[in-house]
Formats: sequence, structure tokens, C-alpha cells
Amino acid sequence: MMDSLDRGIINHLQGGFPICANPYAKVAKQLGTSEGELLARIRKLLDDKVLTRFGPLYHAERLGGGLSLAAMKIPPNDFDRVAEIINRMPEVAHNYARDHALNMWFVLATETPQGLQNALGAIEHETGYPVFNMPKVKEYFVELKLQV
Repeated sequence: MMDSLDRGIINHLQGGFPICANPYAKVAKQLGTSEGELLARIRKLLDDKVLTRFGPLYHAERLGGGLSLAAMKIPPNDFDRVAEIINRMPEVAHNYARDHALNMWFVLATETPQGLQNALGAIEHETGYPVFNMPKVKEYFVELKLQV
């Protein structure tokens, strides 16, 4: 169960992370705790799977890379096998099930545009199913902050 400090950490860090010599110390001071306590709390939130990820998000295309949303139609009896293959690929940012004909969706981020094509090909080869690649046409920014 989360306490007020856990909630404060999550709520505070959704707004950004300081770029400075000692960012954890700065955040800890803002939250009225110690750097060690902050780091221990973040580790516990990750270990307990309250948070699934803690780290920066990069705009792969601006860095010269490739980025795309992809979907697959996977028979229910083969879903777990395919999910395991996709989830172990470092290019996959996240993967999730949908109640739709295309029932597996994931985001790919690669260092190069060709890396994106290579990853899509590898997924098709390893899983035996086609991948529907849906690169973005236009980008929209929706700032979503979930207060806990």
C-alpha cells in the first residue's frame, strides 16, 4: 500500500525531473525527505510493480531513429508465446493486449529507421505472424498526469 510519500513521489515526478548535478537530492528536498529514502522508495515502487518503468522518454525520430506503433492478430492459444518473443526485444517500448481483431499492440523504438524495418522483420520471422506497421503521420501532445 502506498503512503503519502509514495504518492508525492509519483505525482511530483510526472511533471519532470531536474537536470542538475544531484537531481535525486533536489527532488528529495522538494518532497521533504532524504535522497536515500527517495531512491529506496522508487526501487520499492518498481519492485512491487506499482511502477513498471522509471526513466526518461526519448523522441527516437529526433535522435535519428525509428519509432512506430505496430499491431498483430494473434490466436488466443498462441498469445503468450508471441508476447514473450516480443517482450524480450530491446526495441519494444511496451506491449499490450486489446479486445480487437488486432489483439496485440506494441511500440517499437530503434536507433535508426532501418533498425525499425529490421525489428519488424525479426518479429514476423520469429513469431510466424504478420505485423501491421502504423507509423505516425502527425504528432499530437497530450499531457497526461495521473494524480495518485
